[in-house]
Amino acid sequence: MENIRCLIIGGGPAGYTAAIYASRAGLAPVLYEGMEPGGQLTTTTVVENFPGFPEGVDANQLMGDMRAQAVRLGADIRRGTVTSVDFSSRPFKLTIDSESVLEAQAVIIATGATARYLGLPSERKFRGMGVSACATCDGFFYRKKDVAVVGGGDTACEEATYLANLCNKVYMIVRRDVFRASVAMQEKVRNTPNIEILWNCNTQEVLGDASGVTGARLVRKDGKVFDIRIDGFFLAIGHHPNSDVFKEFIDTDENGYIITAGKSCRTNVEGVFAAGDVQDPSFRQAITAAASGCKAALEVEKFLMAH
Repeated sequence: MENIRCLIIGGGPAGYTAAIYASRAGLAPVLYEGMEPGGQLTTTTVVENFPGFPEGVDANQLMGDMRAQAVRLGADIRRGTVTSVDFSSRPFKLTIDSESVLEAQAVIIATGATARYLGLPSERKFRGMGVSACATCDGFFYRKKDVAVVGGGDTACEEATYLANLCNKVYMIVRRDVFRASVAMQEKVRNTPNIEILWNCNTQEVLGDASGVTGARLVRKDGKVFDIRIDGFFLAIGHHPNSDVFKEFIDTDENGYIITAGKSCRTNVEGVFAAGDVQDPSFRQAITAAASGCKAALEVEKFLMAH
C-alpha cells in the first residue's frame, strides 16, 4: 500500500499553494485534484483582484500557473477524488475513486465550497458571461450598469450593498415578502437609494445573447410574469462546503464548514489540517484560500518534524 507523507485533497488556490510550500519543505506532497481542477475560480473569467496582475489575469491561466509551479517544485498532482477516509488512527487511510486505498502521515483538506445555484438551464448557459456567485470577484465588470442579486439573507444584502457602490442600479430578487437578514443589514439595504427590492419573486429564466446576460424573467407569487433589464445576475443563496466525506471524523459547524483551532489550520484530528473555503464561511477569496494553504503546509511541516 502506498504511504504518503503529505496528502493534499483539492486542486484550488488553497491546495496548489499548500503543494508549493510542502514541496519546498521536502515533504514530497501528493495532491488529488478532485472533480473540479482549479476550483471555483475556474467558473469565472478574468480575475481582477489577485495581487501581482495589474491588468487582471485569466482565471484558468492563474490556476494553471499555480499548478505548474507546484509540479516544477516536485509535487505529485493526480486526477482523482477522495471518496472515503479513515482518520481513526495514523497513518490515515483514504480511498480514491472508490477503488484504490492509500495511507498518509498527514492530510490537508482543501476541497473548497460549492456555490448554490437555482438550477436553471439559462443560468448555466450564461455562467461566466454575466451569471456569477461572487460580487467581490466580478462586481468590478459591472460598473455603472444594472445588476440583480438573488437572495434575502445577510450574504445577499452584503452583496447588494457592495454592488450598489459600483453599479447604476441593483435589483434584489427576494422570493418571500421579508428578509432573512439581520436587522442591521436590512436597514443598510433599505437606506441605499439605488437598490430596488422585488418581493415575492422567483427567477423563471436568465435572458441573454451571444454577448452575455441582458435580463431576467421573473414571476411573482400572484403569477404575474415580467422582465427586468440587467447586465449581471448574482447568486447569493449560500455555499455548500465540500466536507461531507470527512464528517464522520472531522468536526464541522452547523453549515458544514470544517472547524479549525483558533488562527491555525488544525482540525480536531491530530495530523489533519483544513485550508481554503472548506473552512472559511466568511471571505471565500482566492487570495485568502492561498494564504491558508500556505499556513496548512507550514503546520504540516512542523507536525511531521515532531512525529
